[in-house]
Amino acid sequence: MTITESRSPEQRKRDVLARLERETDIWVASADADGLPCLVALWFVWHDGCVWLSTRITNPTGRNLRDGGRTRLAFGDTQDVVLIDGDVRTYGGQEVPADAIGAFLGKHGWDPREDSASYAFFEVRPHAVQALHGVHEMRGRHIMKDGVWVV
Repeated sequence: MTITESRSPEQRKRDVLARLERETDIWVASADADGLPCLVALWFVWHDGCVWLSTRITNPTGRNLRDGGRTRLAFGDTQDVVLIDGDVRTYGGQEVPADAIGAFLGKHGWDPREDSASYAFFEVRPHAVQALHGVHEMRGRHIMKDGVWVV
């Protein structure tokens, strides 16, 4: 393994924000009341400081997000790790703010509400963000704590 120089906290934040803008899918981890885990990739949009997701409220992920009120999100590349822990607010299709729908539609060209009334939207407000490129970046990986960017 080749160890390279660690990025500054400021660069890590810039890289995370750029990824939130350009990526299409994000891994969504949730659990039911019994602790049964669920992990799925969903389309998302970064809007107004939050990650917005949409899935059917009738599937395990939708129920877990609604009932549990929290999630861990991650991007797929293990050599460019971003972990986001956040609190979840659930919106029914007619309750979701118009600007969030506009951002989702603008990024993906799809309005889930047009497919089925069972789609809900989930606003994930980050309270912790970690970013690292390998073991050499373990130190300093926490770039948001308690909902505040540390850089």
